[in-house]
Amino acid sequence: MAKEDSQFRMEGEVVEVLPNAMFKVKIDDTENIVLGVISGKMRQHNIKILLGDRVEIEFSVYDLTRGRITRRR
Repeated sequence: MAKEDSQFRMEGEVVEVLPNAMFKVKIDDTENIVLGVISGKMRQHNIKILLGDRVEIEFSVYDLTRGRITRRR
């Protein structure tokens, strides 16, 4: 199984900012709140995420409660 096959992306809104570059994100379609962590490229390029920002979050099929934030919209 390739890496892209085992991941899927959704969009949401940041509802809470936590320490260590973690965020609580409300997913649009399901209204669930998940834990999001900034991806490495976003840290490397010093992209800031604020409360209320729209983000794209990438999940593994194994854990749907945690995701990696890959893009700020």
